[in-house]
Parts: sequence; structure tokens; C-alpha cells
Amino acid sequence: METTIVNILIIILISVGVILSVVTALGLLRLPDVYTRTHAASKSSTLGVMCILGGTFIHFWLLEDHFNPQLVIAIAFLFITSPVAGHLIGRASYMSGIPLAEETVRDDMKIAIEKEKGEQK
Repeated sequence: METTIVNILIIILISVGVILSVVTALGLLRLPDVYTRTHAASKSSTLGVMCILGGTFIHFWLLEDHFNPQLVIAIAFLFITSPVAGHLIGRASYMSGIPLAEETVRDDMKIAIEKEKGEQK
């Protein structure tokens, strides 16, 4: 009975991870500019890969009776680095002058930079 519940949990985690990875791929192909693509790549892919690694961790820990600290470290490393990298790529793109998509309604970064320049004077 408990093996069935664990298997269902593993299947759900890995399936959610695969679905989020597909959403990431679609976002990279369909979104209009580097900023929204970076958002898709950093947010949904992080969660997707974390779900897949979580399902793998549970499989090896509970069903194979093998605790794998490398998976825990990989999940923590991914959780910390991927969103930060996405933020830095977006900021570097903005500072390099890459234009926003035409559909963009508000430019929050422009407001923050103008505020920062005003405080420096």
C-alpha cells in the first residue's frame, strides 16, 4: 500500500516537472523579448527540474533505500543559482540597451535607475 502511494507521488512529481519543462520550451519559443524569455527560462524550468530531481530523490531514498546527498545538493544549488542568473541576464540586457517588447506596458527598471541616479547626486 505505501509503495503504491510513493510511486504515485513520484509519478506526479516527475510528470509536473516534464509539463513545466515543456511550458519552458514553449515560453522560450513564443515570448516576444529577452526579458520575458528569461523569466520563462529561470522560473518554470527551475521548478520543473526541481520536481524531476525531487521525484528521483524520493525514488532512490524510499524505494531503493539509498540516500543520495548529491541530489539534495543539486536541488539546493539549482534553487539558489537559476533565479539569480535569470535576474542578472535581464539586468545586463537592460543595461546594454536591448529594447523591451512593443506590448510592454510599464518599464519599472527605468524608474529604479532614475531614482538611483537621483540619490547619487
